[in-house]
Amino acid sequence: MDKPTQLEALGSLIGGTPMLAIQCKLDGQAYTVFAKAEHLNFTGSIKDRMALHILREAYEKGAIGEDDVIAEATSGNTGIAFAAIGRALGHEVRIYMPDWMSRERVLVIESLGAKVVPVSKDEGGFVGSIELVRQRAADEPGTFLPSQFDNQANVEAHRRATGPEILAQLGAIGRVPTAFVAGVGTGGTVMGVARFLRRAIPSIKVHPLEPAESPTLRTGSKVGSHRIQGISDEFIPSIVDLDFLDGVVDASDGDGILMAQALASRLGLAVGISSGANLLGALQVAREQGPDSIVVTVFPDCNKKYLSTDLFSVEPALDSYLTPRVEFVGFEVLTGTRVAPAPVG
Repeated sequence: MDKPTQLEALGSLIGGTPMLAIQCKLDGQAYTVFAKAEHLNFTGSIKDRMALHILREAYEKGAIGEDDVIAEATSGNTGIAFAAIGRALGHEVRIYMPDWMSRERVLVIESLGAKVVPVSKDEGGFVGSIELVRQRAADEPGTFLPSQFDNQANVEAHRRATGPEILAQLGAIGRVPTAFVAGVGTGGTVMGVARFLRRAIPSIKVHPLEPAESPTLRTGSKVGSHRIQGISDEFIPSIVDLDFLDGVVDASDGDGILMAQALASRLGLAVGISSGANLLGALQVAREQGPDSIVVTVFPDCNKKYLSTDLFSVEPALDSYLTPRVEFVGFEVLTGTRVAPAPVG
């Protein structure tokens, strides 16, 4: 099977995810927040969309050779996605990752036949990981760099698929989104969805989300530390255009942990910490817009990559947290919708 055919086959396992209409009350007021169940993708995260699109585009443009080594800097989910898809295509894969990410992430990447190169804080953490993969490409011909933090194909993956899916799924029940909220790691999700939805719905609000403990988007540089793996990676990626987005929303990491625990224990939705944070951000925006708002977010990954983290510990509830004030009523499922990719341009 040739590579384009293999990529299309893998594409049948990625995207077209269900949307969950989560019914809840915040301080007694009823809201429905809509969340794309991205933890149901091929490797269990939204990063499959980006990895597939980057490799598809690279093959179309001849930017990757059949024997090239894929090397990427990542906090985990992207590494898992490139490990799985890259190995399925026959590539050697090397993942450079800060050494404070969860052990589960490392084990999953290694189980997929990829090599993990841990990078310590002294070696530069996330920034050091990126520098190391660039150095590898300079020293070793035949290295393909997805460059997720700088590659516009990351944004395009969501402009061409995630955004159209959101509009189609809500349109099928006669709804139009009033806002979209998503945590920023690379920024591909929030930028791509914004690029599509703003053209379709000029009045829509699109908010990036970051941890309250590490306001990188607000300050422009690394500040503090946090426990929401996968977002706020010490710098603002070049593909993020904050001027194109609305105001930054934040969520405390402890509140995100409590919300992810609540989604699992009360609704059976086994999602990661960033999913809890995204729901908290969406609820903040819904509260601002009113009970008739149609606020959409994403659940980026599942909880199984966090077994050794604080997600599976007792987390104290602070007075400032929203989760203790949320009552879940239930959720409905809007079935997955596969759409023809939006045109380039």
